[in-house]
Amino acid sequence: MPWSINIGAIAGTAVRIHVTFLLFLVWIFAASWAQGGADAAVSGLVFMLLLFACVLAHEFGHIFAARAFGVATPDVTLLPIGGVARLERIPEAPGEEFLVAIAGPAVNVVIAFLLIVLFGADPSVRNLAAMDNTATSMVDKLAAVNIFLVLFNMIPAFPMDGGRVLRALLAIRLGHVRATEIAAWIGQATAFAFGFIGLFTNPMLIFIAIFVYLAASSEAQLVAIRAMSRDVPISAAMITEFATLSPDEPIEAAIETLLRTSQQEFPVVDGQRRLVGVLSRADMIRALKDVGPQAPVAEVMTADIPLMSHRGRLEAAFAILQEKQKPAVGIVDAGGRLLGLVTSETVGEMLMVRDALPKGTRFGPWGRAAGV
Repeated sequence: MPWSINIGAIAGTAVRIHVTFLLFLVWIFAASWAQGGADAAVSGLVFMLLLFACVLAHEFGHIFAARAFGVATPDVTLLPIGGVARLERIPEAPGEEFLVAIAGPAVNVVIAFLLIVLFGADPSVRNLAAMDNTATSMVDKLAAVNIFLVLFNMIPAFPMDGGRVLRALLAIRLGHVRATEIAAWIGQATAFAFGFIGLFTNPMLIFIAIFVYLAASSEAQLVAIRAMSRDVPISAAMITEFATLSPDEPIEAAIETLLRTSQQEFPVVDGQRRLVGVLSRADMIRALKDVGPQAPVAEVMTADIPLMSHRGRLEAAFAILQEKQKPAVGIVDAGGRLLGLVTSETVGEMLMVRDALPKGTRFGPWGRAAGV
């Protein structure tokens, strides 16, 4: 995630802190100092660090559950509004998604239980409302906030864990796509409710509302793309008309090619037309400033571009784009020579074509069934 700092790794998963999270801690420290002096500032800061340790534990609940089903977990990022664990994919099997989703809140239940049993914590609502009260003990506030995290995350709307639990349960009877549509709609409605309440109470709810709405919309779109791409051959979806670059040519020559085309990504090929990298338009412009126009394309291109056979399916290419976080997938023939490219932009364009079709019609490999 941009603007995040890697602070280490736990069990092979990188732990990152977003810059806004550090600013948030500074703000908490300053606000507590203004209200109660140095002791209150230190106490407030320690509480926030312990709180986000609980959030981190919550995310690792998801991570370890996902690993049990063979899902890679590259990193987790702490933000002022919580944590985000990046999974290379979300299991589509309802039982697997249910267990991955419920694992995070289950960790908070365990933490609250241990605080109550071992330290006699009181997780009542009054302690949750008294977070800024120095008279309330640290363990009472931590127990209360862990209970709150469970209740908040189990709201049955995307992107909260409750939304994924709801989708998993609905998918048993309705299928993954329809279950996602319903859970996403509930998530968007919840976002509007948060935003409206936030106008009259806490402005933080407005930011949460924006995050919830965008995440719910994104999830619905991703599932729609996967469903659309399931039966589409890669040969019908790849870009086949494009300009190529060579690894040794200078950036200034690549810029000249850029000005003659409307491409976003340029494949870099060797003398046997084998893909060795991809150079995007943004990287090209950035390279002009950073390394100069005479630097070779090979110095600034994205290497290790994943490859697929031209006999594959679009669904597999889209999954690779998601999991590998690369700008494109190269489509090659049996001899490894480049035939075409699949990018996130082309997949998005295909979804727009499908959505524009009248129901019950078909155009090429894309179509919309009646009632969808």
